[in-house]
Amino acid sequence: MKKFLSEIKILNINDVAVISFYILLTVLNIIFYTRIEQWIICVLVNIGIIIFVITVAYLEKKSGKSFWKYIHYWYLAPLVLLTFKEIYLMVKPIRIYDFDHLLIQADRFIFGFDPTVELAKIANPILTEILQISYGTFYLLPIILGVSLMRNRKYLALDFSLFCVIYGFFLSYIGYFLLPAIGPRFTLHDFHNINIELPGLWLTNFLREIVNMGESIPSGTPNPEQVVQRDVFPSGHTQMTLITMYLSWKFNSKTKYFLIPNGALLIFATVYLRYHYVIDLIGGLLFMMFTIWSGKHLFFKWKRFTSEPELTEQINHIYQLAE
Repeated sequence: MKKFLSEIKILNINDVAVISFYILLTVLNIIFYTRIEQWIICVLVNIGIIIFVITVAYLEKKSGKSFWKYIHYWYLAPLVLLTFKEIYLMVKPIRIYDFDHLLIQADRFIFGFDPTVELAKIANPILTEILQISYGTFYLLPIILGVSLMRNRKYLALDFSLFCVIYGFFLSYIGYFLLPAIGPRFTLHDFHNINIELPGLWLTNFLREIVNMGESIPSGTPNPEQVVQRDVFPSGHTQMTLITMYLSWKFNSKTKYFLIPNGALLIFATVYLRYHYVIDLIGGLLFMMFTIWSGKHLFFKWKRFTSEPELTEQINHIYQLAE
């Protein structure tokens, strides 16, 4: 047992989160193998990722080389996108039905109208262009914060931030299983007319196409509402942007002067651009609060378990900053 505990300490909390989530995905693939066409590929990829994570952690610990340290930090970025695509292969076969009608009803109960329909009344190409560009920065925001913390040698704050991000993404992916939906651009609006109804200036159509391709609906897809990713509730864009904004403020990163105003625009853009219902944003806020609250306890318990005694004071300081 002592040997096992000693060996497991080579893993950081991000590794533990990744391994745990990929074990969950593997179990789900096996349980629902009759519904998920590519379940064998998914299981093999998941096992490969788990082996990769353990290997990188081991090589960083044993070699002490900065190359493996950077790999250990930044393998999370492409992994988020890879996981997103595996979720795509799993959600619709497992859940079968969409729940947009419940989300629409929730918005109408709160507001008495459909927010995306009302926002169309204030739409103009300049505003659309600005918001589409802001929306397109989503995946860059955690990277911007992470690079800033790394350059300032705030490594414990960086570790905590990276964990909140990866943990937050995984929680949002669980949300997609619980309440799959496709969003108002399909249910309340005509998806094929969005470039006509909500035009931008120069980059809007190009950036929209990138988003669509990321959600498995490239231009010319005949039945986009059938094949699009079920990733509406909670709004991961809202959840993860709020997490990044919060951490940039808590750790007093200079990036907050960009992340906070840009993040506010991005969150507004999720509804204006018809990707989300407002109730999705409320869900994103609740998921963000749970991520920070539970993530803080998980992170610092693991850090105290794996760290040398002399780091205790520094760990306690970061813990209080995260309050």
